[in-house]
Amino acid sequence: MGREIALNLADTIAAAQDWWREAGVDQHFLDDPQCLLAEPEAEAKAVPAAATQPPAPQPATPKLPKIGGPREDWPGDLGAFRQWWLEEPSLDEGGSFPRIAPTGEAGAKLLVLVPMPEAEDREVLLTATQGRLIANMARAMGFSPQDLYLASALPRHMPMPDWQALGQSGLGALIGHHIALAEPQRCIVMGRDLHALLSENGPAPILPTYSPASLLANARLRADLWRRWLDWEYSPR
Repeated sequence: MGREIALNLADTIAAAQDWWREAGVDQHFLDDPQCLLAEPEAEAKAVPAAATQPPAPQPATPKLPKIGGPREDWPGDLGAFRQWWLEEPSLDEGGSFPRIAPTGEAGAKLLVLVPMPEAEDREVLLTATQGRLIANMARAMGFSPQDLYLASALPRHMPMPDWQALGQSGLGALIGHHIALAEPQRCIVMGRDLHALLSENGPAPILPTYSPASLLANARLRADLWRRWLDWEYSPR
């Protein structure tokens, strides 16, 4: 047997350090993050002071202005509403696209509500691809152009609208007011964001469906709308 060498505490610590150094560990690591730039005394004084400070007050959430202004100022006549829709400043914040009025007569057999005018619309609502889709859809459902009332939730085309903020501003109530003035027999609301804004106890029966853009892009959604329309058309009300 080899001879055992007795080591004192200092030799033991030095040997352990040599062992770790030969293993490639030559740094001291801590699990907790450390501030390497602060002076030790300043850091020690700063921690208690920060801990005793009360939390900063949160800024109040700004109240969104009501779209369309006070409800008592909304027109009570459909003809006046159409003109107001084109002129009332509080309805939107402006933009490069023109405002477009709804089309059709009060008491229409079917009101079709879309999110906004198409980007190509200039004087008449739904004159491009979405309009052709809706015209073909209405024809297949048995409606003539004179049977339709076409409306949009927004007065002008707006890229990427914030529907949640618009809902908080009262857009749903304004849409409901518009539908009540138009007095349609039935409504198709095109867009889940729009349907979420409307009350279930609206002025006319509503069939919610996908937005025109989604229907154009997906044949399965169009087929689903047709099946749901047939169920709605022939179901007792």
